[in-house]
Amino acid sequence: MEELKQGYRLLVLMVVITGMVSANTSCCSYPCQNGGVCMTAGMEGFHCDCTGTDFYGTLCDTPTFMKRIKLWLKPSPDTTHYLLTHYNWLWDRVNSIDFLRNAVMKKVYTMRSDMIDSPPTYTSDHTYITLDANYNQTYYIRTLPPVPSNCPTPMGVWGKKEMPDVDRIIKKFFVRKELIPEPMGTSALFSFFAQHFTHQFFKTDIKKGPQYQWGGHGVDVSHIYGRDKDAEGKLRSFKDGKLKVQIIDGEEFPPLEKDAPVGMIYPPGTPDNRRFAIGQQVFGLLPGLFMYATIWLREHNRVCDILKAEHPEWDDERLYQTGKLVILGETIKIVIEDYVQHLSHYNYKLLFNPELLFGEPFQYQNRITVEFNHLYHWHPLMPSEFNISGTTYNLREFVYHPEIVLKHGMHDFVDSLSKQRAGQFGPFNHGPLTIPVVTELLKQGRQLRLQPYNQYRKKFNLPPYKTFEDLTGNKELAKALEEEYQDINAVEFYVGLIMEKRRYKSVFGSSIVEMGGPYSVKGLMSNPICSPKYWKPSTFGGDVGFDIINTATLKKLFCSNIKGDCPVVSFEVPDYLRGDDLHDEL
Repeated sequence: MEELKQGYRLLVLMVVITGMVSANTSCCSYPCQNGGVCMTAGMEGFHCDCTGTDFYGTLCDTPTFMKRIKLWLKPSPDTTHYLLTHYNWLWDRVNSIDFLRNAVMKKVYTMRSDMIDSPPTYTSDHTYITLDANYNQTYYIRTLPPVPSNCPTPMGVWGKKEMPDVDRIIKKFFVRKELIPEPMGTSALFSFFAQHFTHQFFKTDIKKGPQYQWGGHGVDVSHIYGRDKDAEGKLRSFKDGKLKVQIIDGEEFPPLEKDAPVGMIYPPGTPDNRRFAIGQQVFGLLPGLFMYATIWLREHNRVCDILKAEHPEWDDERLYQTGKLVILGETIKIVIEDYVQHLSHYNYKLLFNPELLFGEPFQYQNRITVEFNHLYHWHPLMPSEFNISGTTYNLREFVYHPEIVLKHGMHDFVDSLSKQRAGQFGPFNHGPLTIPVVTELLKQGRQLRLQPYNQYRKKFNLPPYKTFEDLTGNKELAKALEEEYQDINAVEFYVGLIMEKRRYKSVFGSSIVEMGGPYSVKGLMSNPICSPKYWKPSTFGGDVGFDIINTATLKKLFCSNIKGDCPVVSFEVPDYLRGDDLHDEL
């Protein structure tokens, strides 16, 4: 830490003595530490505003006495991760004692949520705080402001005058030659859940620009029910609160677009009998997304049947609206206790319990950041081919063919995805169909002037990487990356995420876990149903609806909506199907 402070002081001194940058570029080296805000001061200097940081000094680099004690007592993120992924005997004990498990989860909620600024502060159009950041909800907000446009280099003061060629970066570090399987045994069922879940709040308005979005900034289950009231109305049956369905081979599936014209996106020439109507416009393009859309549709109608039996006096509208609330509650519980649990691989069992935040100074509002959107581009998890009940489909045979689910039936399709390894998140593992997506992502990151990767590491209390080998854990990769970026502080955001070495017992590197965790916890627990005004049995149709939420699991979701025996339902491939190359030390 002292070495870092001296480095920044030396850089500032050089600026002052040599006059090599003007006042307008004096903040380009991000001299203010620990959340301090850099402001230009006249034509030849800058000032760091340390207000509210618990640090002081020219660069906000000196902690107050109480902050020094807190820092001394607080374990590092890597130490915390180690503790949570070891000592099974301890966590078995904690998991079995309610007040201990609740205490740990409350700390997870508060510590993660406190890392997200609320109210929002920055947008992509300004490097300083504006009212637009709070009131203009068409913006994705920013965790860190953009790099000032007149800095010496695109990354501030580090790196080359021009960014490395995007196509060269993609070919050099991203392209998959052969699938690299996910080392922790993550299944293809998981990768499609991630894609399905996040498309309800990542809704970039491409026509306006990558800094704009058209969604509701949160978990609103619009990917199930439609983007607006008009789409909702077209998907509803207006009978017993249910959504429209069609019966194919004895199973319920979404209606066709001709029967629910919600404006889906399909390739030209797609026949009418394959143009399904779903809440999200693109969910008919991939069988895995179509699968989840179908399961949640069935679950909504199942819940409505339960509510109607409990409340025969309720009309269609109340059954529909209450069913939607129950589905939202189930979604959040499954995300925390199944999805995030798998991502963390903690021995501690995560818990969805909104009551733990009652009485805490917690704000029930959320805004989606552009960095969270970029961080969630997990396309390497997509395999190169899919084996469904013994039939192998390459990606080109799989994409745009939702009828594959109908052909094999929901049971066998789910079973097959649960038994197939996803790809590893990391270098050399983007498939040919996702290369255009990631190419556009890198271009957008540069257009949005995202700050260097190390700046985000510091924002989320992670030590900045000092060398390329420290980042990658591989000498050859480090050398190749240094050729392109010259300085470790010039590595751009998404490239850093891809190139970072994987954390022990984790699907990702430390940065995705430590950045994604706060975004996720704040986004989930700030949902209105988690607030004291909503979180009560009467909101969900009484004890029967409340119980559906509180007992929800991924396995129950599928098994309750598939006829006959339950298939394998798992975010991890079963042990007996894992290859010899699968071991936790990777």
